[in-house]
Amino acid sequence: MTQYTGIWPVAPTPFNADGTLDLDGMKRVLDCLIDQGADGICILANFSEQFLLSDAERETLTRLSLEHVAGRVPVIVTISHYATQIAVERAALAKSLGADIVMMMPPYHGATLKGTPEQTFEQFAAVSEVGIPIMVQDAPMSGVDLSVPLLVRMAKELEMVKLFKIECPRAANKIRALIEQGGDAIEAPFDGEEAITLLADLDAGATGSMTSGMIVDQIKPVLTHFHAGEFDAATAAYGRVAMAINHENRQCGWQSCKAAMVEGGVIKSDMCRHPVAPLHPKIRERLISLLTPLDPLVLRWGK
Repeated sequence: MTQYTGIWPVAPTPFNADGTLDLDGMKRVLDCLIDQGADGICILANFSEQFLLSDAERETLTRLSLEHVAGRVPVIVTISHYATQIAVERAALAKSLGADIVMMMPPYHGATLKGTPEQTFEQFAAVSEVGIPIMVQDAPMSGVDLSVPLLVRMAKELEMVKLFKIECPRAANKIRALIEQGGDAIEAPFDGEEAITLLADLDAGATGSMTSGMIVDQIKPVLTHFHAGEFDAATAAYGRVAMAINHENRQCGWQSCKAAMVEGGVIKSDMCRHPVAPLHPKIRERLISLLTPLDPLVLRWGK
């Protein structure tokens, strides 16, 4: 069994009401995720609002997070950038600070600048030379088609490409094909998209899931039961949380976790930097109403 299993949530980046980084809140976020039973934590991802952070803030958050987690769980640092040189520099910094894994999307910038398959391979090859395990993020945001043959080639030819977060449409089909064509080179295919397709992805062979940090303790039993061969229990556990996951995925995005953490006293503000609009009060109200019957730790952690 691969060492990369379980639930590895994305840590949200908390801001103060004035838009500055809430560094004390970041520590509380990390502690809350660990207390929820996270098997690993990812920082600076899309659900961390990486696209709203300066380079200096990224370094501050990387240092703070790795120092504060202090080896309690593995930490993944997201390093995506269109420029290969910058992706390499980010990977080297993450490794020097003690990160366990880096995660990256293929090179893209906006809707029209997209790396070709060969350029994508070359960027991952360059980062692989840094010598830290890489999670390939196959996400719609990049707009880049990462074909199964390309992913298999990277897994077989690049020593550090070990993990694959598959969150494209019909993810289960791609996970299944990736495993069939890549064999032992595919060490850890992960589920994404807030676990909205988790059961199908587990059926296809996913070893873990990268969810938001909202209800880690409520989703984790799905994976635990499934990998123990308790498939009916896994299905029941998923059914219990499915409505909350659907509302998060379809209505809230990354703001759901921040709203829940404010509700539970983990962080002081669910502010997102402009131009991100706040959650509509009714959307937020519905979110909390779906979470409350589940009694997740996030709603009582800071109280």
